Amino acid sequence: MLSLDFMRGFIMVLLMLESAGLYEPLFEATENGFLGLIFAQFFHHPWHGLHFWDLIQPGFMFMAGIAMAYSLHHQEIQGVPWTKSLIKTLKRSGWLFFWGVLDYAVRKTGLSFELWDVLTQLSVTTLITFLIFRWNYLHQILFSLGLLLLTEILYRYTHIPNFDQPFTDQHNFGNYIDLVLMNKINKGGWVAINCIPTAVHTIAGAMVGKIFLHRDKPINLLLWGSLACLLLGFGLDLLEITPIIKRIATSSFTLVSLGYCLLGIAFCYWWIDLKNHKKNVDFFTIVGMNSLFIYLFFEIVGHRWFNGYIEQITTGLFLPFRLSIIPNQIVSALVIFGLEWGMCYFLYRKKIFFRL
Repeated sequence: MLSLDFMRGFIMVLLMLESAGLYEPLFEATENGFLGLIFAQFFHHPWHGLHFWDLIQPGFMFMAGIAMAYSLHHQEIQGVPWTKSLIKTLKRSGWLFFWGVLDYAVRKTGLSFELWDVLTQLSVTTLITFLIFRWNYLHQILFSLGLLLLTEILYRYTHIPNFDQPFTDQHNFGNYIDLVLMNKINKGGWVAINCIPTAVHTIAGAMVGKIFLHRDKPINLLLWGSLACLLLGFGLDLLEITPIIKRIATSSFTLVSLGYCLLGIAFCYWWIDLKNHKKNVDFFTIVGMNSLFIYLFFEIVGHRWFNGYIEQITTGLFLPFRLSIIPNQIVSALVIFGLEWGMCYFLYRKKIFFRL
């Protein structure tokens, strides 16, 4: 399924460009114009609202669910017992948790224990998705709605002093749980229990994977599902029942982002797999086939050493051209991205693929 590798690669390319530092100088250079409105979409919304960039992490977890469906289907064909698949999933979740914690473990002030990384979240959603993978579609949908209802109840009705404002930053139930688990609250408003509602993304991805595997014409189902999620999610927000807030993954945000994920995979499947438009997708699929490797590279190595090292080199090489700060930042970001893509290409040519 080439569209899966393409969409996963597309998401990773966007993350690579963000990690390389491309979006900040582009936004600064165009902030007061029309392009500034476009480049603002490549940053998370500060709280109540939705930007394009808020859909990246749900897409990442949604793609993981689709890939899981193909993996488990392959294991089933090979006659792998459920208990053995469970052990394999537990190991995978354990490694995801380890790498997610390691990502933020080393700070300038010392070691830190944090649970906000997408891999940490994915370690939980992967296990939940596996445990209900063999349920029928209706029961999986009801279970997913139950997770969203549980999230609503926890935020609205726990009434913990100073953390009893469900949709207020730094004063909600998610912030309280972070204080219990990590003895700290994220200044950006992110919370660890996002893994509860965002498990819906991974569950839905696994359901979509099964649809692709067992149904000849899945497009209509995906489009109807997308429409239902978008209407329900935006409806909750417009009726002022539950606001769309990505940082605490409200039920309305989860539904809206899932709706866009369904729409995205439906389009990619139609365009690439059905209409056979497969030219020029290699640029993205090369990255998508080693998504775990490149994510860990730019998150751990890139931020802590690689990016700064390359920036110093490019600044020195382009010194005779007397570039101002913003053009120099753009050039450095593109060079960093090019080198990281080159690593993925090298691994692809050598048929080296990192998986858990």
